[in-house]
Amino acid sequence: MSDFKKVAAAVFEGDPESVQSLTQQLIDSGAAPLDIVNNGLLAGMDIVAPKFKAGEMFIPEVMMSAKALAEGMKLVKPLLSTDDSAGVATFLMGTVKGDLHDIGKNLVVMILESGGFNVVDLGIDVSPEKFVDAIKEHRPKIVGMCALLTTTMMAMKETIELITEAGLRDNVKILVGGAPLYPEFAEKIGADGYCVDAVACKEMAAAMVAN
Repeated sequence: MSDFKKVAAAVFEGDPESVQSLTQQLIDSGAAPLDIVNNGLLAGMDIVAPKFKAGEMFIPEVMMSAKALAEGMKLVKPLLSTDDSAGVATFLMGTVKGDLHDIGKNLVVMILESGGFNVVDLGIDVSPEKFVDAIKEHRPKIVGMCALLTTTMMAMKETIELITEAGLRDNVKILVGGAPLYPEFAEKIGADGYCVDAVACKEMAAAMVAN
């Protein structure tokens, strides 16, 4: 097994200590930082994603894998050149106003980061105004909103309306997700897409960035 595959396996197994030591060994051996990311760390999450989607892995296991990946990224990120990181898309993420749930959001953030996105996590109970201010500050390509309560779903509509009023709607793609949502609702409020789970969000976001 190659050193890159060992890193990928350790990510898949959710073993942060092994990911850290194996990543450091690759760095010390002179491996290119971008190769470590693509062929080792992200390759591990590429094993996780389809298994999660197929119901063969569950949220706690995925979070362990994502946390293991994060340990390796801590070592590699400072070594990436400006050219390496120039193509990284920024994804702005938050749970909408009135909703204090963050487990689903945190999983989405981890999966997006494992997919190479620069994620700005606004946290929970995020007002429409805070979303607008963050778009102005961070200039993301994609904005993600989640809700777990049916009573907070309409906060997504309010946020999209304020983004539009601020003249920012044409600059960003908007994805929404959460247990009470459905595709028709996403379309009705003017979102660009509905994400059934974290992996779907990453896949949809990647497709949007590629186009």
